Amino acid sequence: MRAMVLERPGTPLVLRERPVPRPGPGEVLLRVAACGVCRTDLHVVDGELTHPTLPVVPGHEIVGRVLAVGDGVAGFHTSQRIGVPWLGATCGTCPYCRDGRENLCDAPGFTGYTRDGGYATHAVADHRYCFALPDGTGGGALDDAHMAPLLCAGLIGWRSYRMAREGMAGEGRALGLYGFGAAAHILTQVAVQQGHRVLAFTRAGDDASQAFARTLGAEWAGAAEATPPVPLDAAIIFAPVGALVPAALRAVRKGGRVVCAGIHMSDIPSFPYAILWEERQLVSVANLTREDAQSFFAALPSLDLETEVTLYPLARANAALADLRAGRLQGAAVLQCSSADEKSNQLNGSCVA
Repeated sequence: MRAMVLERPGTPLVLRERPVPRPGPGEVLLRVAACGVCRTDLHVVDGELTHPTLPVVPGHEIVGRVLAVGDGVAGFHTSQRIGVPWLGATCGTCPYCRDGRENLCDAPGFTGYTRDGGYATHAVADHRYCFALPDGTGGGALDDAHMAPLLCAGLIGWRSYRMAREGMAGEGRALGLYGFGAAAHILTQVAVQQGHRVLAFTRAGDDASQAFARTLGAEWAGAAEATPPVPLDAAIIFAPVGALVPAALRAVRKGGRVVCAGIHMSDIPSFPYAILWEERQLVSVANLTREDAQSFFAALPSLDLETEVTLYPLARANAALADLRAGRLQGAAVLQCSSADEKSNQLNGSCVA
């Protein structure tokens, strides 16, 4: 198998040849068809998330087919299309797991961080944290590359959206999205189709992202520092920029909620209590639960989602990360990991050779 390996934070990934792993008890072996490139991967590679298990294969937006299953695996069969997300294991015994909050587990495992991930032709995963996916054929079905961003950008966006909706009772509420990358371009479609108003906040002067947001249904798009034309009922911050927290608090109405959706963020500057007062709420999202994935995939048939992807061969994972770091992407970057799938998937997205 081929894999792009992080050997030391702050250094480029290295293409390595490795033996194809064998699935242990409770595990599945899959041939990786596509793996999304997430900002969390950048935080791992750049050393902003400390203590990865090194060397490690990054990537946690994995779509592939089952090649083999280990002892005790139920519910999966060979050739089945499955998805593997960020949450790769939990202890099941800590107070958080027992309380149904496995995203806060005291001893978790994370795909592409403490467990090898999907920047490879093959991957092994705990079957309890994998999800069956539609086979990708038929009208309106998402193929492998367009499905991959849903495994994190979609799932974390969905969890953030569910938290934001607690401050958005009823339809027609105004939702602000700060940072218009992979997650926001998916969530805009979800929120609009569910009857909400979306306002998109981007870097100042990023006319392309603002125009893209409007094509997906955002009623307004402007600079992150701008005052929106209407007060927000809730806001979600996807950009890892702490200075956006006071900006979002100023933009939400009384009783509104600001959700910080990233796993890493620069320091939040001090701000006056007045912009938090009047029962505004500031909360963070940590990881995801399997229930998040189950509810999201259950909702997909009622939604008409399109993911905008830029494709890269596996060996150019460093280029994909560099483009994400520099803000040169619209939508999501996706690695095509297995040559058979590269030949069979004819995609509308661009491909970086």
